[in-house]
Amino acid sequence: MIYYITGGERSGKSSYAQDLALSLSSSPKYIATSRIWDEDHKKRIDKHIADRDERWTSIEEEKNLASVIKPDDVVVIDCVTLWLTNFYLDHDYNIDTCLELAKNEFDKLLNIKAKIIIISNEIGMGVHAQTKIGRKFTELQGWMNQHIAKHANKATLMVSGLPLALK
Repeated sequence: MIYYITGGERSGKSSYAQDLALSLSSSPKYIATSRIWDEDHKKRIDKHIADRDERWTSIEEEKNLASVIKPDDVVVIDCVTLWLTNFYLDHDYNIDTCLELAKNEFDKLLNIKAKIIIISNEIGMGVHAQTKIGRKFTELQGWMNQHIAKHANKATLMVSGLPLALK
């Protein structure tokens, strides 16, 4: 079962995903895809960790998500944007290669009998990127979001802390 949760920055995605996971399991897993980029980013990660209590198992995995998910797990993957960033940087901003690799990895999740909650950002609804690299990443994110949403069993758009059911 794939649950897809998307929205803008600070829209309530993580809180909603965590509440959903706890409604499905008393011991969910949290898969963090982020690399630590700088001190501000580390503080943001630390806040996310502090928001979770002892019921959670935290796993850091930058790319190979399927390798850390077992059947019957309930997992929150946070987030697609940072996960794609890892591919994007490691493959010299080649969106075709990154999209292919990301789709292949995501498609592995479809074969795992787990409850997987995937958080992503709708970055295409924000400010237009000023750089070519930023605009290319927005395209990559949009195409990957479409791929995930297409295969998700349920999709939710978060706006101002409110969930809007898409599917």
